[in-house]
Order: sequence, then structure tokens, then C-alpha cells
Amino acid sequence: MKSDSLKQGPQNAPHRALYHALGLTEEEIQKPLVGIVSSYNEIVPGHMNLDKIVDAVKLGVAMGGGTPIVFPAIAVCDGIAMGHQGMKYSLATRDLIADSTEAMALAHGFDALVMVPNCDKNVPGLLMAAARLNLPTIFVSGGPMLAGRVGGGRASFSTISEAVGQYNAGKMTAETLREYECKTCPTCGSCSGMYTANSMNCLTEALGMGLRGNGTIPAVYSSRIELAKHAGMAVMKLVENDIKPRDIMTEAAFQNALTVDMALGCSTNSMLHLPAIAHECGIEINLGIANAISEKTPNLCHLAPAGPTYMEDLEEAGGVYAVMRELSKKGLLDLACLTVTGKTMGENISGSVNQNPSVIRPAEDPYSPTGGIAVLRGSLAPEGSVVKRSAVAPEMLVHEGPARVFECEEDAQAAINAGAIHPGDVVVIRYEGPKGGPGMREMLNPTSAIMGMGLGGSVALITDGRFSGATRGACIGHVSPEAASGGPIGVVREGDIIRIDIPANKLELLVSGEELAARMRDFVPKTKPLSGYLKRYAALVSSGAQGAVLN
Repeated sequence: MKSDSLKQGPQNAPHRALYHALGLTEEEIQKPLVGIVSSYNEIVPGHMNLDKIVDAVKLGVAMGGGTPIVFPAIAVCDGIAMGHQGMKYSLATRDLIADSTEAMALAHGFDALVMVPNCDKNVPGLLMAAARLNLPTIFVSGGPMLAGRVGGGRASFSTISEAVGQYNAGKMTAETLREYECKTCPTCGSCSGMYTANSMNCLTEALGMGLRGNGTIPAVYSSRIELAKHAGMAVMKLVENDIKPRDIMTEAAFQNALTVDMALGCSTNSMLHLPAIAHECGIEINLGIANAISEKTPNLCHLAPAGPTYMEDLEEAGGVYAVMRELSKKGLLDLACLTVTGKTMGENISGSVNQNPSVIRPAEDPYSPTGGIAVLRGSLAPEGSVVKRSAVAPEMLVHEGPARVFECEEDAQAAINAGAIHPGDVVVIRYEGPKGGPGMREMLNPTSAIMGMGLGGSVALITDGRFSGATRGACIGHVSPEAASGGPIGVVREGDIIRIDIPANKLELLVSGEELAARMRDFVPKTKPLSGYLKRYAALVSSGAQGAVLN
């Protein structure tokens, strides 16, 4: 055991003295030491139940013959951070989480880890740490929130976000807005649509790093506690069989995850996180791979915000395994990949059944023959950009219109609220990329305002920042190179015509080559005064096209 170097022999008596100071018995000290990485806090709704998940994991580890020891990981609530300077820190915490977990695990000689994340950046941050440390590791999340119920229908976080736009446009009363406010998010858990947190928790199953139901069992279900106990027991089997994350997260496993991503219609943020996790495994994923996989992968699910179904519906329909079983019918997955169950993916999904074809479309009758995410390139995005194609209205798949240019999210939001954006416009928000933001803020507020004001079928939004998984519409993010790195988005002028062609994977600035070249020659990117962590982050972060990893 790795921890033997800290606890065996006379020379380690000082270490053992400190273990005894923790109240550990001699019997506990001699067992494998299993770190339980808890993302519990009292500010993130998806994390407020993690103390109960952690207690269940501890029981499972003890039942499996290990000694569980808890240490923390930070977490930011993207919803609370949205629309102000807090969002500059959200993506940046991904690397803090990975780094601090690495430091704690190696400083204390743990033999194995159980990661207990839930919302947004904790899942990829801890997957990055797992790959980097390569200790036997399993994931168990806190689970999704139940959908809200308002006026006889169901609702989620995207509903309340768009309700603000409806209110500002005079389409909703203050009383109704208040009702949505109080009823949209009715339980603890990660917000109930296929947003970033649920996307990444589902993709953890597809990667093979979590047990069945990790992404879909609701936070308030007792079966979530059972899952946590089983995860604790399972990690001890991983220790026994010396199965490590890099044995599981192979190139084929990442291709499986990208395939499931396309079928589920996951958040565009997965195009930041999967490359970053793969990078820690020594595997390079470029955006071109995403289009190649999307071209052959049917989109089987339209969960909120793309459609009227929610995470609880996906769980009842058979969960991620049922989606994978549908994909396997077309030979789209590598079923030989090893998983944390100790079995192959094929063995895991062999008994899975699609219980509701209206939630998980059969592979032969998909929503679309191509995947839920598309990567667009062209003169405006030479290194690529990302759009959630499954959440775009059909009439906006191809669009051409005049640029309305804004240097930050706040300026764009003010113009939208003032009614200054008109049908046909293409809103361009720049200097919000990984380096230029810094931190690559999510643009849920502007996109929700556009949808709430009834402009979703006629207005597009383009940014070098990114979008929440709750965003829907013709919203194209991750434009690379970003403005702060000298990308063409930095030279777009008010009134320039922009052409979006999602089926052709194209994003073009319709000015002549000579004109574009002249603008680029004269272009000096703007800079911002920075301090603290964000100054360090901006100096080290790479392009969104590279997963915004730190160099």
C-alpha cells in the first residue's frame, strides 16, 4: 500500500502518533487509507446534501475494509456567480480544485480516493486530479434536483432565467415572476436540466469512473445514499485489483464519453472539460474529433433547456446506461473499456432497457441523425467555436445578420434590456474569453433575456466567453482565438455581416480577405488591470479550443 511508507517501521512512529491524535485505532491505521474528497458547503444547492453522501461513502469504505478520511474541495455555484464578477472565478476554480486535491492526496499518502462532487467545475476538476494522481478512484455525485412545478407545468433554472426576460418585456407580472422564483428550484441537487453539472456527472458514467445512476438518481432519493455506500465498497475492490484512473480513462473511453455527450445533448462546457481531463491523462482531444463523432452519432435526448424532460425522467427511462445501450445497437461505443465496477462497459450495460422512448429516443428514430453539439470554424473562429445544436431553433441553424458589438457582458445585457437589439441582429460579446475575461464567463443572463423577450428565433449571440448548460438558442461560444489573444472576433465592427451555418459547421465574418488582413495588422488587443488569482490565471491559461488548460 502507498500509505505503508508513512506508517510502517520504527522511523514512522511520529506519523503514527499523529494518526492516533486523530483518534484512529491501530486496526484502522493498518488498513488502506481512503481519502474522501468532500465538496460539501452551505452555499451551493447541489452541495448542501453532500455531508449525507460522504457519511454513506464512509460506511461503504469501512464495510469494504478501508479507513475513510475526509478532506474538502471548494465549490462555486455558477447560478449565484452568474452575471457579475463572481463568474470570472467559476472556470478558474477547476484548476484550484485539481491542484489542491493533488496536494492533499500526495501530502498525506492516501491509498485510494472517493470523489464526492456535484456542481459544474468540481466534477472536471476532480477528474483532472484523479488522472494526475492515478490512485484507485471512484466518483459519486450529489445528484440532480427535482424539476419545479409552476402553474401546472414543470420548470428548471433556465425557466426562471428566461422569466426575467419575459418580465422585462412586459410579458409576465411581478407576481408570476415571484411564483417562479419560489418554485423553480424545489430541492437540493444540481439544477434539473442537462446543464453542465448533470452533463459532467453523466459523462463520468460514460467514462467508466462512476457507478450506474451517478448522473441521474435525484439528490433526494434514498437510492442516492445506497449508491454512495456501493461506491465506498467499490473503491476497495479497485484497491484490491490495483485498477487506476488511467486504466479506465483511455482514448477509447474519451471517445465513448464524446459519443454519449452528443446523444444526450450535453452542455457546451463539456467541450472545455473533456479535453482538459484527457490532457491530464496524456491524451489530446481536439475540437475536430467532436465534429467527426457528432456526424455519426444520433441525438437521442432533449432534456431541458432543449426540451420538456428533466433528469428525473432520464433516470426513470433507464439513465445513461440505457442511452449507451441504444448507441451500442449502432456499434458507436467501444464496449471493451474497463470501468470502476471492474467489468467492461459492455458488461455494465448488457441488461439495460430503454423504459421510455419519448425520453430516450430509439437509435433508429432519433431527434437528429447528428449529435447535440457542433464545432464551427471560419474566418471569425479559425481555431473553432462551439454551439449546442440540439437547443437551436430550426430557423436559426442558418442565419446572416449585422453585428452588434459589445466589449463585455454587462454592456450587452444593458442593450438587450433597453430594447436595442432587433430581429436579425448578431450580438457579439468579446473580451470574455479565458484570458480576456479573465475566466471565460458564462452568458446565461444575456441569452435568457433574448429568449424571454421573444427574440430566440431571430437573434444570435457569439462570444469568446462561454454559456451555461441552461442556455438555449443560436448561442455560439468559445470563439478561438479570443479577442485578448488577437483573434478576429476582436476586429469585428458594428454592422459587419456575420454568417452562421451550423449544418455546414461554419462561422464567417463577411468582409473581404484584404479588409480582414488590414484590420488584423492594426489590431492591438485591449488589456485589463488584474490582481490576485485572476492575474496569475490569465497569464497561464490557454485557448478555449484547448480546453482552457493552464500552461
